Amino acid sequence: MKNLFDLTGKVAIVSGASSGIGVQFAKVLASQGANLVILARRYEKLVEVAKDIESEYEVKVLPIKCDVTVEKEVIAAVDKTIEVFGKIDISMNNAGVVDAVPVHMLEEEAWDKVINADVKSVFLMSKHVLKHMLNAKYGRIINTASMLGAGGSANIPTHSYNAAKAAVINLTRGMAASYAKHGITVNAIGPSLFYSEMTANTLFKEPILSYYNNTCPMGRPGNPGELDGAVLYFASDASSYTTGQTLFVDGGWTAV
Repeated sequence: MKNLFDLTGKVAIVSGASSGIGVQFAKVLASQGANLVILARRYEKLVEVAKDIESEYEVKVLPIKCDVTVEKEVIAAVDKTIEVFGKIDISMNNAGVVDAVPVHMLEEEAWDKVINADVKSVFLMSKHVLKHMLNAKYGRIINTASMLGAGGSANIPTHSYNAAKAAVINLTRGMAASYAKHGITVNAIGPSLFYSEMTANTLFKEPILSYYNNTCPMGRPGNPGELDGAVLYFASDASSYTTGQTLFVDGGWTAV
């Protein structure tokens, strides 16, 4: 039987790949044979990640320092990918930040930081990979949204993050509808709470963590690897007739 999740020969770009779930996303794509371009602002950490993945899997990993909120840097990263690999099959738009500050206390600069990192980055990466995907008549764009983009929470005042991830969900739908006829799918993953460098000092702190555990039907945050299946589904031919969807991997949070 054909392995629908086989990514041998594919080329994937993963942003926000210097730590946290971005590293896990890169590893799971590599585990199925995809060559990688990994992006982040911290080049030294990217180099470490690249060495780790190449030592574990028989793939090539190209680390590129890139601030995905800056268009000229995104263009340079995409151009380098084409120069080295000749194509882009998968774009995993994962870069982002979170801020747990309510609107009445939120500074404009902090608002802009979240919106730029979480929404503008998806726009810029999609804009420049799509040009190559349209020529190839094939592509898989996967955006990292969040359960907090589907609703609010009385005890987690992540208002800028709510707005940003809701925008990602609907940008996903909009692009999916426009590019489906070109052989390009656009989907999103909506994680709940997963431990990362980003969440360690925000959502994993009390009282938010206890509130989350008491509210989530599964009673716990997500574990490493529990997003892998969703990533592989959207990146592979298993999802060839699926587009415009957000798959919430959230322990049942959005079900209640």
